[in-house]
Amino acid sequence: MTQTPFNASQDSQQTSQAPNYGFGTTVDASFEETVTKVTEALKAEGFGVLTTIDVKATMKAKLNVNFERYTILGACNPQLAHRALEIEHNVGLLLPCNVVVHEAHEDDGSARTRVDVADPVAMLGVIQNPAMQELASEARTRLERVVASLKAAR
Repeated sequence: MTQTPFNASQDSQQTSQAPNYGFGTTVDASFEETVTKVTEALKAEGFGVLTTIDVKATMKAKLNVNFERYTILGACNPQLAHRALEIEHNVGLLLPCNVVVHEAHEDDGSARTRVDVADPVAMLGVIQNPAMQELASEARTRLERVVASLKAAR
């Protein structure tokens, strides 16, 4: 497994021109197993999954387009969210923390599973408030531990 910034992802469907607004890892596990592991790792860091968006099913139902297995998990740590809302009431526009689990197609044709996390420091960077940046850093540290736990569970 490798950890890379979002703009250096091994998935050929992602462009190397993408801004560095996330981080993640590629996992040698099935898609379903990875979604379960990510959910458990988030829980260990105080995050609950509020929303689960099945992008593949949505693309098929709405556009009749086939798409890879791609799920967006909307993760929320209630304590961090409460603190953020106390700092800036409209921060809800930038919540929850999104975690993407999707099939990663390698150059050799094999498929692995990729996990990418939206970087709270980048997402909340639009709010020019030192207290918010401190909170974003705390959220990032927790989410980095989620990614590290996926790497450790080889």
